[in-house]
Amino acid sequence: MKLIEHFVGGKIITGKSDKKGKVFNPATGEQEKEVRLASKEDLDQAVTIAQRAFEEWSLKPSLVRARVLFKFKELLEKNSDELTKLIVSEHGKVYEDAKGSLTRGLEVVEFACGIPHLLKGEFSENVGTNVDSWSMRQPLGVVAGITPFNFPAMVPMWMFPIAIACGNTFILKPSEKDPSCAIKLAELLKEAGLPDGVFNVINGDKEAVDAILVNKDIKAVSFVGSTAIAKYIYENSAKNEKRVQALGGAKNHLVVMPDCDLDGAVNGLMGAAYGSAGERCMAQSVAVAVGDIGDELVSRLSKKAEALKVGPGMDKSSEMGPLVTKEHLDKVKGYVDLGVKEGAKLVVDGRNLKLQGYENGFYIGGCLFDHVKKEMRIYKEEIFGPVLSVIRVKTFEEATKLINEHEYGNGVSIYTRDGDAGRTFASKIQVGMVGINVPIPVPMAFHSFGGWKRSLFGDSAMHGMEGIKFYTKLKTITSRWPSGIRSNAEFVMPTMK
Repeated sequence: MKLIEHFVGGKIITGKSDKKGKVFNPATGEQEKEVRLASKEDLDQAVTIAQRAFEEWSLKPSLVRARVLFKFKELLEKNSDELTKLIVSEHGKVYEDAKGSLTRGLEVVEFACGIPHLLKGEFSENVGTNVDSWSMRQPLGVVAGITPFNFPAMVPMWMFPIAIACGNTFILKPSEKDPSCAIKLAELLKEAGLPDGVFNVINGDKEAVDAILVNKDIKAVSFVGSTAIAKYIYENSAKNEKRVQALGGAKNHLVVMPDCDLDGAVNGLMGAAYGSAGERCMAQSVAVAVGDIGDELVSRLSKKAEALKVGPGMDKSSEMGPLVTKEHLDKVKGYVDLGVKEGAKLVVDGRNLKLQGYENGFYIGGCLFDHVKKEMRIYKEEIFGPVLSVIRVKTFEEATKLINEHEYGNGVSIYTRDGDAGRTFASKIQVGMVGINVPIPVPMAFHSFGGWKRSLFGDSAMHGMEGIKFYTKLKTITSRWPSGIRSNAEFVMPTMK
């Protein structure tokens, strides 16, 4: 059985730990690989190597760093099929979805290629008499990224391209559920000309995470995952005086107004709720039906959810793949059981789905609840599976109030033809990323990604200019120079001139 090791100092290393994790193919339910899990000693060794690499990498001109990323971009495009297949084989999402997520990561690499411009400071002449002032941004040192299973390529690429472009060195701790993609990215970076030790991959579990949080040479931590762990990362990073951006969970709403393009809203909901089997922090898992549109909305959604083609990710006809593990499948099924118990109407039940030839795969069909109430746990909590809840409200104001009172504030969308409603919604909603007639409001790479409330801990969003600011320290210089000697020596008695 293949054993996935760490990548440190430009090469694959074994490390000193004997702990191993299991890596499954979600489509078949079979364990296909093992991954070595790092000890604290393994992590500390990687940081030492990264710290040495920082001394030289941070002094490279930004244009030199950009050229490495240009080459990396070229290699990503050349190897996109292999990377996509790795994502499918370990996460389970369908091929085109996996390829799309890789593209969204590639866009951050493209953004980071502009680092010579992005790092420019500001200059003010004569802020006082013969006094000038200017600012510059300098790298932090060794930084770390802790990334989730649902996007094994995209989320790491939201972090490390900007981090290394700014002159930092990087330790990536990917999810132990699907680690192969991270190793391939490390190999491509080396092929692109990145010096050894600038980018390193340490596979591990909580022990590796805790080692990151306490290592004094790691200056900043980026995290994407559940809210509970995001809060843990935030608190412990702050306690150990690290800069931190920790993106947590979500319960994203899509508001369906009576005047909207209903076909557009339904199609948007299907992709946003069931794409990637709902394993997205930007999944639209709650449809808020305003006024009397609820019956027609549920009718159309139910027909499409029942017809949803579920199958292995490499099958080009599949619209939705399996969940990532058996444990996660059981958890999602448990939430569906809970929804029925709580009194919500289960319109479409995907719990008993079995695929011929893939009986052991981690599959569940699309599930649709109607008449969900805000007091129910299936409404309050992030399910992270293909479960869409419809909650009915009478007015636009009630919909807005419902969303603003929820503990999460990651993403939200509204479907409407009313410009006033769209504008008011965008202004008043207490959510970090907003879509208007757009189902999944993920910003492009040159803007920044981040939620509000308990969806983000720390004060910095990811990529875009927020990413540049997070991975650099601001330094401001104020200078005045004494008058120089501008003439030769004089030998006559000094007089008033």
